[in-house]
Amino acid sequence: MARSAWGSGIGGLFVAVLLFAGTVQARELAGVRMPDALTFQGRHLSLAHMDLEEKFFFKVYVWSLYLEQKPLEKSEAISANCVKRLQFRFLRKVSRDQLVDAFRDGLASNAALRGGPLKDELERLLGSLKDVSEGGELIITYVPGGGLHVSGEASHGLSVPGKPFADALFVSWLNQHPIFES
Repeated sequence: MARSAWGSGIGGLFVAVLLFAGTVQARELAGVRMPDALTFQGRHLSLAHMDLEEKFFFKVYVWSLYLEQKPLEKSEAISANCVKRLQFRFLRKVSRDQLVDAFRDGLASNAALRGGPLKDELERLLGSLKDVSEGGELIITYVPGGGLHVSGEASHGLSVPGKPFADALFVSWLNQHPIFES
């Protein structure tokens, strides 16, 4: 009798571990594991895309796009007034100057960011960047009614109110890094 209770206890524990492991999903790319979903301020975000950025054959970072609503096309991903998050995990040390140059190059195609009030917001974003070590993160999150928030080891932290700057940033990013098949 004690043996069967012991056996069923271990069996139950084994089943519980399997069930729990099945609910904790993650994707892995270049040794970086990112959860399939996360909760931010009580809102459920799903991993929409994950990719590796390389420069001259060097792995620089893995970036992930989390969205509150799953879009069918790029324009929906940009225009939807829902929580959006770009999360970068660095695979090597990157200096502040390298980060600033990469952001300038990547966002240069968006005319809205080259002049007017959005250029000022871009300069604030670039000013918030700092050196980041291997394993460090840069997190850029848009929250409806709360604006764009920049955090992580690669930033001193920044909040930009409103949606226009966030939209311009996401337009530039998704034009440079397509997440939908053409």
